[in-house]
Amino acid sequence: MRGKALAMALVLGLATACGGGGGDGGGGGGTTTKGGDEGTPQVTITPANGDGKARPDTGVTVKASGGTLGRVSVKSKGADVPGALSDDKTTWRSTWTLKPGGSYEVSATATSPTGKTTTATSAFRTSRATAATRINNVVPSQNETVGTGMPVFVQFTKAVPDKARAAVERSIEISSTTPTEGSWRWLSAGESFNGLPSVVFRPARPWKPHQKVTVTVHYAGLKIGDNVFGDRDVTRTFRIGDSHTVNISAKTHRAVVKKNGRVIRTWPVSLGKGGDVQRDGVDHLITTSGVHLTMDRSRLERMRPPGKKKGDPGWYDEQVPWATRISNSGEYIHQNMDDPSCLGRRNCSHGCVRSPSADAKWFYDWSYRGDIVTITGTKRPLTWWNGWGYWQLPFTKWTKGSALGKPTTTTRLP
Repeated sequence: MRGKALAMALVLGLATACGGGGGDGGGGGGTTTKGGDEGTPQVTITPANGDGKARPDTGVTVKASGGTLGRVSVKSKGADVPGALSDDKTTWRSTWTLKPGGSYEVSATATSPTGKTTTATSAFRTSRATAATRINNVVPSQNETVGTGMPVFVQFTKAVPDKARAAVERSIEISSTTPTEGSWRWLSAGESFNGLPSVVFRPARPWKPHQKVTVTVHYAGLKIGDNVFGDRDVTRTFRIGDSHTVNISAKTHRAVVKKNGRVIRTWPVSLGKGGDVQRDGVDHLITTSGVHLTMDRSRLERMRPPGKKKGDPGWYDEQVPWATRISNSGEYIHQNMDDPSCLGRRNCSHGCVRSPSADAKWFYDWSYRGDIVTITGTKRPLTWWNGWGYWQLPFTKWTKGSALGKPTTTTRLP
């Protein structure tokens, strides 16, 4: 708990150092002080009583001199605001930043060594100035069951300024049944699978199966720009399901599926045939080798070749059943629609993993998002920013994309 309290104090310390009064952001530097006469302890509360534009990024601080703090109560709409008392019991600080436009009531009592007491109160409202950069979504979805390779995405409407990123990372509480080492990495819109600027958590090793994970982004009140603050907190709880792994070889032309380490199904496949090198120098008909993750899926997916239009050599336009996406470059595990003699014998596809109908449907129904699909034996490597190809980066390199530049370990869920 002491380490956590220190980390939270650093969040507030960083935000305060970047701050400054004025404008709609308010001053936030005012205090309410009571006591200090005739041997009574003195209690100082920041923000001050009556402040109508207190800075939410500075939180609440209560200090005692000439005594120690006992009861400290901070409430907003009747709910307790979490905080921590220093080891010497002279300072109390709120754990997280405050909600913009929120009303807060503070009451604190200090006692001197001789038993004299002082009680001070403060009622204030925080600035309403919120940043245009908001949280668009947190992935996985609420109560979703995902695979052991699943990343955690916090996605934003606009890029978070560099100077605010460390504070955002510190504001994210991530807890799991089994404490898990991982790291956040910031992705630009161009690196993101759906074009939204993101910060992404990836474990150092796959999640242990059969556990719960909770993510809370304490975004409300973080200083995002000049006198503008994060608008709201977001929480997601999801589950890690069974361990699902798929190994697909372009040499043996087979898929081997394991559940919790045991082979439960195999089938013949046909991968990309190659032969279409485009202006980017990439042969788009070769399946990418590397560690993929299952993403979205479609009962019937319309497929067309990238970089081509109707009438071009190699053009096709097909509706393909039982399609489970494994990259952003158009790769799926799906039902075979062409020559069945290719399955298990040679690579004939446009880059996808063609499979017998029954096996493609089974995989479509069975898989989670975030299952690990490892493809080997082709000459085209999967780039780490293609879809959810994050396991292509060694963990040390992944960690270098963190604003804090170091790994973190999830806290243990009760």
